[in-house]
Amino acid sequence: MIDITIRPVDEKDFPQIVDLFSEFALFEKMPDKMVNSVDRMIAERDFFHCFVAVSADNLIIGYATYFFAYYTWIGKSLYMDDLYVKPEFRGKGVGTRLIHRVVDLSKNSGCHKLRWQVSQWNGPAIDFYKSLGAMIDNTEQNCDLLF
Repeated sequence: MIDITIRPVDEKDFPQIVDLFSEFALFEKMPDKMVNSVDRMIAERDFFHCFVAVSADNLIIGYATYFFAYYTWIGKSLYMDDLYVKPEFRGKGVGTRLIHRVVDLSKNSGCHKLRWQVSQWNGPAIDFYKSLGAMIDNTEQNCDLLF
């Protein structure tokens, strides 16, 4: 374990977060999909929810983004959009602490489910999520309309 703080994102964090979004898009082998910007995040800040992992030297080394959702079959839920930790900090408990913070928020908010996605090629993430007790379902696929 390393010395980090997990806290809600602040608007002053947006430049570092956008850099991490780009890093994550590259990791996911889809850098061209990353079109977000600091200006867009500021304009849409009411919709942006995130926990950040901050190192002792005040660098954001990981994040978990999320939003509340309502699923017709189960009701109020939380959707974790991304969980990302910089490569040099993986395996040190950062991702575990971030996801536990999201799990706690979900439970404390009266949610019935926490959902997220994992890429089929990302074996280490799949193993990590299974170790938490997550059920991984290969039934559904993403459907996106971009505007």
